[in-house]
Amino acid sequence: MGRTARSTFVIDTRPLKIVAYRRLWLSTIVTAVGSQLTAVAVPKQVFDLTGSSAWVGIAAGVALVPLLVFGLWGGAIADTVDRRKLLLVTNIGIAVSSVLLWVQAALNINSVWLVIALLGLQQVFFAANAPARSASIARLVPAELLPSAGALGSTVMQFGAVLGPLLAGALMPVIGLSTLYLVDAIALVVTVYAVWKLPPMPPLDGVVRRAGLKDVLAGFVYLWAQKVLLASMLLDIIAMVFGMPRALFPEMAQHTFGDPPGGGFALGVLFAAIPIGAVLCGLTSGWIAKVSRHGAAVVWSVVAWGVAIAGFGLTGNLWVAAGFLALAGAADMVSMAFRGAILQSAATDEMRGRMQGVFIVVVAGGPRLADLLHGTGGAAFGTAAAVSVGGVLVVVTTVVAVVLLPAIWRYRVSSAG
Repeated sequence: MGRTARSTFVIDTRPLKIVAYRRLWLSTIVTAVGSQLTAVAVPKQVFDLTGSSAWVGIAAGVALVPLLVFGLWGGAIADTVDRRKLLLVTNIGIAVSSVLLWVQAALNINSVWLVIALLGLQQVFFAANAPARSASIARLVPAELLPSAGALGSTVMQFGAVLGPLLAGALMPVIGLSTLYLVDAIALVVTVYAVWKLPPMPPLDGVVRRAGLKDVLAGFVYLWAQKVLLASMLLDIIAMVFGMPRALFPEMAQHTFGDPPGGGFALGVLFAAIPIGAVLCGLTSGWIAKVSRHGAAVVWSVVAWGVAIAGFGLTGNLWVAAGFLALAGAADMVSMAFRGAILQSAATDEMRGRMQGVFIVVVAGGPRLADLLHGTGGAAFGTAAAVSVGGVLVVVTTVVAVVLLPAIWRYRVSSAG
């Protein structure tokens, strides 16, 4: 296989030649794994303290509120201050909250409400950090490399989603649950150092000011006027709400794929298949940089996601099901790469943080709405019907969305490759 053929399929690493972006990306690798340690430790500790999965759900619901509120506000702040300084403050805040989680676990305080409160505090800092982090990429990477930068970032995040829980499960019996929080906090030191070495990123007009409700509302007005951005958000909502059946994985693992009542191998396969497919796609995503029709790529990848999810719902074979979920993960990786590039390139810099804030809300809220929809649908009509019909609805509503918002289909960058 020649050099050109290899570059078509091997992930495009050209953004990593940019020193500032490379520092940001390397820190993402560390935090992608480290954050998953806390993501596993919190629900495990809540369950250990209460013996109730309902409390685990309550903790997730409470943590969602600051994520939604401060995701929007954090996006507005990211557009009105130096993003490097905001990243420093919020990364230190996330690290401190991880240390506090470690302290309460190590001291055996045994207060579920303290755990939930500290989780909520951490989500406040994370929600303010994420828009600034994403909005910074377009200040570090040229427009033609944004899809490749998106693929690099999404690949390591999905890699963390696979490796992090596996490490947590392996380390917890050895070092104890409380130490997982401490490991996450130590990993965040790498992130703080990487951000410290970034160049300043103040607003392009040079005016630093406080962000208020007016700035948040201005972001929604801007989003409504920019139909390409609106459509990209809508397509992600469609894919997640109708096509994310993770709430049905436990039932399907037991009743469809033969796991014992206490859980087993099939459940792990179902949860791992989507991120594994995404990682494999990311590692072979060199072709992404050669695509100029970013909008059409998003549309086709969402349709592919819907078809794969429908196929998953119709099979009773575990490995065929895992294959469909892996294909869905690959489609989601493509969608994430191009949606991220559209958000970076189609939004002006003074609005980029707010658009990333809305994106955080969509990413956080969509799967949780999907849990409610698929959970009730599975109980009423059966898991196979709920999943397969959901996949079909993804395809149908995507077509409707493109007809109503054709700007997404027409959107392209001036050059690619």
